[in-house]
Amino acid sequence: MFYREAGQFATSYGQDRRLLQLRQDRIGMVVLLAVGFVGLPLVASDYWLSAILIPWLVLALVALGQNILMGYAGQLSLGSAGFMAAGAFACYNLVLRVPGIPFLVAVLLSGLIAAMIGIVFGLPSLRIRGLYLAVATLASQFFIVWALDKFGWFKNYDTSGIITAQDIVIFGRVFDSPAEKYLVVLGIVVALTLLAANMARGSTGRGWRAVRDMDVAAEAMGLSLLRTKLQAFAISSFYCGVGGALFLFAYLQTAEPAAFSIELSFRILFMVIIGGLGTILGAFLGSGFILLMPIFLNIIFHAVFGRAVDATITSALEQVIFGAMIILFLIFEPLGLARLWQVTKERLRLWPFRV
Repeated sequence: MFYREAGQFATSYGQDRRLLQLRQDRIGMVVLLAVGFVGLPLVASDYWLSAILIPWLVLALVALGQNILMGYAGQLSLGSAGFMAAGAFACYNLVLRVPGIPFLVAVLLSGLIAAMIGIVFGLPSLRIRGLYLAVATLASQFFIVWALDKFGWFKNYDTSGIITAQDIVIFGRVFDSPAEKYLVVLGIVVALTLLAANMARGSTGRGWRAVRDMDVAAEAMGLSLLRTKLQAFAISSFYCGVGGALFLFAYLQTAEPAAFSIELSFRILFMVIIGGLGTILGAFLGSGFILLMPIFLNIIFHAVFGRAVDATITSALEQVIFGAMIILFLIFEPLGLARLWQVTKERLRLWPFRV
């Protein structure tokens, strides 16, 4: 009874093309942004900001880029962590070697560098698809990490092979506290999410979905497969590159190429699948599930067993239960968490009446 569109209608083309059609959705988004920008920095602890919220936002941004490529354009890729590494090391070298470069400009250029690398590794998508394309993009993961590890210039010739991120400086001010870093990450994520939502519902997104559903028919209708596929690879890699730069500067602080391993690529892939393919919301829900569920399981196990059971056994049980939850979830809800939220909204529109 509180979530219905009765009495809400558009009186102009501008209103009809709004991102959020229902008044309740717009009010909810304003409240959510107010909580994110004002409430959480005031009440959340440094641990929650630096260890939970920042990595959640960064991984959600990377999952959003992966979802653009997989969910909207239908191109399977397993190299997202490699593009994150490209963005992270590009941002580190830009800040190191270009005196006075603004941090936001360095992050933007890092995303563009990752986008150019993504275009190169996206060229095989013009001839192959499916599992073969996944194997081809997997090569980008190993090649980028190998190149960063092999050539010392990328690591400023550090003998340990580890780079340390510089301070985040915006308009002459150093953002060093967890709350300040969280606000920087949140602002970038909100801006890029809004950009992705507008691309997905516009002509760009329609082109991606046409290629995903049937590329032969899309080409017969005059859509350029070369431009559309490479565009999806470039935008996806851009998001991964920006996410990699934020991952290094706002979360890891120090990193080596091995930190962006194939395991991270698979985690991002699971975030997209569990969250929901072809949805903006799914990237955030899937990232939250993959990141937070092991923490909750760990808390529950410590509360139930305490020190009565060896820590290695409880850790193994956590992994087993987490894997079983993923399998069961994909069996009973293959469309992801975003579909559950959609079903919930549909039920709220009819409540308290029965379907």
